[in-house]
Amino acid sequence: MADKFYAKGPGNNGYIKNLEVCSFNNLDGNCGMFQMALYKTKDGKYYLYGACFGGTQHGIMISDVTDPYNTRFVKHFPLVDPKEYPTTTTPKVQIADDLMICAMSAGSGPGALVDQSKLKSIKCEVGIRIYSLKEDPENPKFLGYWDCGVPHSIGVHRFMYNGGPYVYLSCEHERFEGMIMRIVDISDPANPKEVGNWWSPEQFADGYPGREVDHTAAHVPSFMDKGWMHGPPFVREDGLCFCGYCGDGLYVLDVNDPTRPKCVGNLKLMPVFSSHLAGARTHTALPLPGRDLVVVTNEGERFQFFKPGSITETQAMNNIHMIDVRDPSKPTLIAEFPYPEVPEDFPYKNFNEMNLGCQGPFGPHNLHEPMSGKPWLEQRGDRVYCCYFAAGLRVYDVSDPYYIKELAYFIPPNPNKTPEESYFPGFPGPRNATTEDVIVDDRGYIIMDALDDGFYVLKMDESIK
Repeated sequence: MADKFYAKGPGNNGYIKNLEVCSFNNLDGNCGMFQMALYKTKDGKYYLYGACFGGTQHGIMISDVTDPYNTRFVKHFPLVDPKEYPTTTTPKVQIADDLMICAMSAGSGPGALVDQSKLKSIKCEVGIRIYSLKEDPENPKFLGYWDCGVPHSIGVHRFMYNGGPYVYLSCEHERFEGMIMRIVDISDPANPKEVGNWWSPEQFADGYPGREVDHTAAHVPSFMDKGWMHGPPFVREDGLCFCGYCGDGLYVLDVNDPTRPKCVGNLKLMPVFSSHLAGARTHTALPLPGRDLVVVTNEGERFQFFKPGSITETQAMNNIHMIDVRDPSKPTLIAEFPYPEVPEDFPYKNFNEMNLGCQGPFGPHNLHEPMSGKPWLEQRGDRVYCCYFAAGLRVYDVSDPYYIKELAYFIPPNPNKTPEESYFPGFPGPRNATTEDVIVDDRGYIIMDALDDGFYVLKMDESIK
């Protein structure tokens, strides 16, 4: 069989089922993307913005994806001067109402990222930056900055912006351990201000005698087990907010009064789910459009973080769950998503062991996130898209919430990079293809990015409705 146009060398074509690759874009060849956001202009052009988190460049990657078969890399758009802010990164980006909101982080996180406990003299940004795309989407216009007040911390990680005055953040706060929800009013972008917040009770650092909190410390496995907001806080039209809260599982909040959010319900998923060496124990809590259902994920982890053969203890299952929230005070687990299909010619018998030589913390990562304020995104409530790290992009039919079916997958070709060529040269583990984030536009085109790689545009087989 002839190699595909996106192959990374002879025979390195990846694995695909019920999908077609429309195009591949290598960006500038110097850095990949983490979270992505899409924007559609009034004249019908589609722009893709990708946050650079770690790697060799920081800031935003901008591409024109109007023609899904001929995408155009526009530019790398730095948000701060890397010489002046050497540890400041941009993990996440959200776009609505012609505004681009960028999360700013300055360390912490996994051991592979920078621990800033000894770097407190370095300038950093930890909050959100606000830009306008209305005037020129290829050259965002800076409008304002909000600082979370905790320098040299992870600052802001995941967040939701669906248009309107409020941004819902997963964010550090000086008086709390781990990130909490903070609500920032950006109706005046030049002067954003916090109007409300919510935290899990055990996070209050000043509520325990002798307790000390180090916001610059790395998020080691014991910390990951605790209750803290990974998010994003997903707010529905009825004012209910669904939060992936790491060790505390799923929280349901009422944010109809943004100045005083209230807890409505909680569902814990540990210790049955969430492995010891994985990422966020409860990562995303995504409400499906038009349904009283929430898709909740336990994050897996990239095998690149681990030396082959280094893990000796059994890892608990990280998975995707279907939660019924008809009664938001009693969120109820009703179904599990199936284990990702292993291609017949895949060189490993499963994804848990793969090329690590031991059981790794295998599991899902980011989902396609439909939001009402972003009409250029696919808004289907019967389909779920997940970037499953080493298992690639997975597409699911959830029309029957009890009988979830996998429809399609794409595991991209391995990037074939030596550690010296990698955007992440410090990672000690195997350099297999690893998918990170996925967006589906209103035309049905699927955009997926990968670690140490660029982005792919795909579409479903026409026989799949």
